[in-house]
Amino acid sequence: MLARPNRLTRGADYKAVVRRGRRSAGAHTITYVRTTGESDAVRFGFIVSKQIGGAVVRNTVRRRLKAVSAASLADSLFDVGTDVVIRALPSAATAPYVELRDDVTRSLSRVRA
Repeated sequence: MLARPNRLTRGADYKAVVRRGRRSAGAHTITYVRTTGESDAVRFGFIVSKQIGGAVVRNTVRRRLKAVSAASLADSLFDVGTDVVIRALPSAATAPYVELRDDVTRSLSRVRA
């Protein structure tokens, strides 16, 4: 579970990351990363639309993405003041956890490079 300081909560923050951030697409997700330059903690946000499936499927995908993000947060992949938004694609609904983890990790490493 991501702590409150590690979550994007405002719509304006989501919009800024998606519009001005670096983008990396994978098979099941699209990852946007933006460095704000502020001394805030690394923050994550998730976009899981109704195209993914019903509420149960969307929440399952969101929980899996949160678990992957918490693991990358523990690995200290990003500098302070970085915002990350992960958009799930429809194929994420049927993807196993391992594939989602590998997809997000690969996208995050590409954006950092």
